[in-house]
Amino acid sequence: MITVFVFVMMLLVDFIDTVSERRMTAIMQGGLWRQYTLASFLGSTPGCLGAFMNVSLYVHGIISFGAIVGGMIATSGDEAFVMLTQFPATALALFGLLFFLGIFFALVSDKIIRIVGIVPCESCLEHQCEEYVPGDKDSVRAGDIFKPKNIIQNVRSLSFTRFLLLAFIGSFLVLVLVGTVGPTHWNWKRITFMGLSVCSLYIAAVCSEHYLHVHIWDHIVKKHLFRVFLWTFGALFFVHWGLAFWNLDAFIRQQMIWVLLIAALIGIVPESGPHLIFVMMYAQGLVPFSVLFTASFVQDGHGMLPLLSYSLKDFVLIKVFNLAFGLAVGSILYAMGY
Repeated sequence: MITVFVFVMMLLVDFIDTVSERRMTAIMQGGLWRQYTLASFLGSTPGCLGAFMNVSLYVHGIISFGAIVGGMIATSGDEAFVMLTQFPATALALFGLLFFLGIFFALVSDKIIRIVGIVPCESCLEHQCEEYVPGDKDSVRAGDIFKPKNIIQNVRSLSFTRFLLLAFIGSFLVLVLVGTVGPTHWNWKRITFMGLSVCSLYIAAVCSEHYLHVHIWDHIVKKHLFRVFLWTFGALFFVHWGLAFWNLDAFIRQQMIWVLLIAALIGIVPESGPHLIFVMMYAQGLVPFSVLFTASFVQDGHGMLPLLSYSLKDFVLIKVFNLAFGLAVGSILYAMGY
């Protein structure tokens, strides 16, 4: 259920990103505060797309160093989708908190690098970054692609990939409808699952073959879905095994400050997945909110990977800033009893 929900949410986020991407650059070129706000907003959106767009804008000099620091602070990677399924109210509160802290620390970061004299993004040259230009050829035009009349044409020339996706989403929708998967009673969660499934089913039916294969199949399914399933299963298994065969609960409670530090250090890894261990431990009541917050603050999924290929120095700088800020705020929350 978690894996399918992550897939559906990723599909919808990618659709929204496709619709709005061509306007984003013009919107963000309007002063530092606008950069801070919109970079943090993009980071707050679940998944990696907002983080990738922030990297694209940064390497082209459209947003400042502080803005990308704030955007990565607000980013929780693919784990954001899992948090929405496990504890939606807390997850939304966490995203909101990270959003505002992203804006604040964006300002702090820009002031620090000016005082220290750091010159960021020296190696990110315009001609090196063409594949990340907002509005490139992969950013399909929603007005031309997502037309209801395309459904008839797509059904007539039904590809095997589209058939698999429609069968996959349709089966999940039926299972939710009859109560086999998800909540057994009608509540807001069941209605949400059904609504999201219907929307994703429509997108899979109406989109072009290019969007279907490049955005949905090659990116979401191949690069994310199986990895999310394995990490989710591994995290659940680790927590379950630790509670059943090892005194994980007592160990964590006795060493909580070290758990918080480990959560921050693991957040340095530019990968979605390891953070899920702390998500599941929080869902089981094993760790307090401060540990979940610190892990979410420091880690940014794999949103930083494109920047790593262009500037190792900037990658390290952003991670150092996020680690220092995350440990500071997380320790304060822990000291306050959260």
